[in-house]
Amino acid sequence: MDQHTAGVIRVRGTASQALPLVLDSPHSGTDYPEDFAHQADPSRLRSAEDSHVHDLFKGALDRGAVMLDALFPRSYIDPNRAQNDFLPASLGAAEADHLPFQLEPTVKSDLGIGLIWMRVPPDGEPMYPQPLAAATVLQRLAGYYQPYHAALRECLDRTYRTFGRVFHINCHSMSNQASAMSTQPKGTRRPDFVIGDRDGTSCDPLLTQTLYEFLTAQGYQVTINDPYKGVELVRAYSDPVHDRHSVQLEINRRLYMDETSREKNSDFEKIQIVLEHAIDALAPLLHTSGAKTAQ
Repeated sequence: MDQHTAGVIRVRGTASQALPLVLDSPHSGTDYPEDFAHQADPSRLRSAEDSHVHDLFKGALDRGAVMLDALFPRSYIDPNRAQNDFLPASLGAAEADHLPFQLEPTVKSDLGIGLIWMRVPPDGEPMYPQPLAAATVLQRLAGYYQPYHAALRECLDRTYRTFGRVFHINCHSMSNQASAMSTQPKGTRRPDFVIGDRDGTSCDPLLTQTLYEFLTAQGYQVTINDPYKGVELVRAYSDPVHDRHSVQLEINRRLYMDETSREKNSDFEKIQIVLEHAIDALAPLLHTSGAKTAQ
């Protein structure tokens, strides 16, 4: 059965699943928890959202895929980061000692966009008036991050048991130009689509190749692993040797929305149809008999 936890997650398509395909949208949530306690202008905070991505892939659901959506915002806690991707300096004095794991921040935390966003987009002002308590981090992990990961594991494992294999598309959107909180120089223009397979390690190369060839044939500019390779949700759940394939797909927001108002633009339905046909292009791969090598 489909699953819904108010303000946390939504799973759609389980009752009608006909494909070994699971999609997830970890960054399109708009239910802002009351205990967020940020000091950001809400309109600026919304630029962190992958607005409407959960709607863009409606065609995949119609084709028989399953989709998981985060309902909470990524700036509150980001399920596409490792749970220890957090700067010790973002916590109060000695607060890191109260965490049951060692913090290992990455460049994402350095930019203020690790597990919990500590800077306000797009220019990077402080998100909070003071450092966070360890209890705050643990509460968000238990209430939001862990349920998201548990739901995704359940979708993937159930699909694998049913079909003998599973294909996972981790769905995102990106701003048209890099902000000051990006690994790219501010103002760098992004392509139309970016496919990330962690340098060819997270999926059957045919998955990446098919998406690339289909999208470029539609006239779009597409890159692979530049500037996005795929982060935690692709890393954690991919195992192509055992027929578990994960890829990240980034869509340039200018293709389907107004980045200032966050409203869908006149091409929204066009991009929906493009993505629906992209799923159709994957049909030969999805319908190939899986050789299940792990139980």
